Amino acid sequence: MSPLKRKKLNKIRSELDKLDNSLIKIIKKRTYLVNQVLKLKDKKKEIIDKKRIKIILKNIKKKSIVNKIDPKITYRIWKNMIWSYIDYEKRNFKKK
Repeated sequence: MSPLKRKKLNKIRSELDKLDNSLIKIIKKRTYLVNQVLKLKDKKKEIIDKKRIKIILKNIKKKSIVNKIDPKITYRIWKNMIWSYIDYEKRNFKKK
C-alpha cells in the first residue's frame, strides 16, 4: 500500500473509531431503556414479543432501503441486537 493510501486508510479508521464511540453511548442509552421496560414485565414469558420483533425488523428494512443501506446489514445488526437484549432481559429478570 502506498503512503498516500495508508494515510487515507488511517484517517478513515480514525473516523470509524469516533463513530464506534458514539455507538457505545447509544447502546448505553438503549440498555437503560431496556432496563426500564424490564421493570414493567411481571413474567419472564413477557420478554419475547414476536409480533413486535417482526414489526421492528420490517421497519428497519424499509428505513434501510430509503436510506440506501444494504437491508441485509441492518437486518442482521438489529436481529442480533434484539436477541442480545432478550438474553440480557432473561438474565436480569427479577420475579416480583
